[in-house]
Formats: sequence, structure tokens, C-alpha cells
Amino acid sequence: MALWRDEIPETTLAGEGIRLRHPGPDDYEAWAKLRSASRALTEPWEPAWSEDELTRTAYKRRLRRYQQDVEAGQGYPFFIFRASDGVLVGACNLNNVRRGVLQAADIGYWVGSPYVRRGHARAAVRRVVTFAFAQLNLNRIEAATRPENEASRSLLMSVGFSPEGYARKYLKINGEWRDHLKFAIVRGDLLR
Repeated sequence: MALWRDEIPETTLAGEGIRLRHPGPDDYEAWAKLRSASRALTEPWEPAWSEDELTRTAYKRRLRRYQQDVEAGQGYPFFIFRASDGVLVGACNLNNVRRGVLQAADIGYWVGSPYVRRGHARAAVRRVVTFAFAQLNLNRIEAATRPENEASRSLLMSVGFSPEGYARKYLKINGEWRDHLKFAIVRGDLLR
């Protein structure tokens, strides 16, 4: 299989002080450094890391999976870069794209610990939701966050997502099945 940039035309999104694009092989060092430095921040909210999580081999597997998802129209991964200097600050992904009568996807995001509470995640979520509605013609974007993750819940509400319910033991996070709050935004909702 060819490398990412050989097979998938790069999609770049920009606005509100950020630039988003698909991850590539040249991003490995910055990604591994940021993920390592941010582990304590992200670990309570994410699936458990594999033993080789930050290795170049694991990163290449990640890129292959991303490539397959984009080619199949099932996922759209984006790294978030600060527009002013091109520094990697996090990621925002559309996952589990469902077509047919649903036309929906899930959104997930993280920002590295040096860059939290600076508006990067909010800007990325806004831009990716706009991409999903305008370019992918989706009707619904869903998100889930643990009840105690006040920052994520506030971010979703500030962008225009509405709470939709409580999902018991919804995702396996850091090795345990965890309850989540469910949110959604649909085409036509006011994106703030």
C-alpha cells in the first residue's frame, strides 16, 4: 500500500487561528512528543494505550487505518496546527461515518496539555462540523463525553451540540467500561 499522501488528496481546513489537515508520515515526531507529554491529561478520557502506542511502527499502522477509512468514506482524521507557526496542538476526527438513511458521524478530539483552554479544540470542532455538513453532506454529528469531563461537555455545548442522553457503559476507556453523556448537532442547528 502506498503512503498516505500518494493515495489520498490532502484536505486542508482553516479558520479561527488553526489549520487542519490529514496526518502524514512527517508528523510522527511532533505527534509522538505531544502525545507523550499529554498522557496524564488525555488518559482518563481515552481507550487504554497499547504498549507500543508511541512507536513509529504503531504510527504507520495508524496512518494505514486512516487511509483505509478515508478511501472507504468512513472516517476523516485531522491534525490541528496553530496557524501562526504550524505547531501541532492536537487532533479532531470524524469517525464511524454512516450513510444511507442516517447520514451521520461521530466526532472526537484532543488537545495536547501545553495548548488546553486556548480555543484550539473549539475552533477545530466548529471547522470539522462545517466540513461534515457542507462537504460530506452529513445530517448529524454525534459526540460522547464522560459525565465528569466538564471541559469537553462545555466545549460541545458552546459550539451548538445538544444533550441527548446518558449511555451506560458506552465506551471502554482506560481499561474500563464507562458511562457517557451523548450529544448531537444536526444540519440546520445554529453552529456557534
